[in-house]
Amino acid sequence: MTEEQIEKAMLDPESVFGMPENILNEASLPKEIKIEILRRWQYNASEEAVALEEGMPGQESDMLRRILVALGDLCGPLDLQHTGPAKQHGLPREAIKKSN
Repeated sequence: MTEEQIEKAMLDPESVFGMPENILNEASLPKEIKIEILRRWQYNASEEAVALEEGMPGQESDMLRRILVALGDLCGPLDLQHTGPAKQHGLPREAIKKSN
């Protein structure tokens, strides 16, 4: 992947990869970059879920679950018991093990 594509993926992962599972198959990306892209995607999906919960128009999807499954496949078990205090329940960096 080019640096430009990586930058675009950091801002809008879905436009580059389509589905979270596709990140796992991208051999040219280091694991740390894959994790960061998935974390950002997870935050975006959480924001959308909160907006839907609060009555904003849109459709429910399983994207957040798919992102968390992809992160788990990449890093091993995630610590989902200790999420952030915000309504989005962001995944703290400590919840993701990077040494596999």
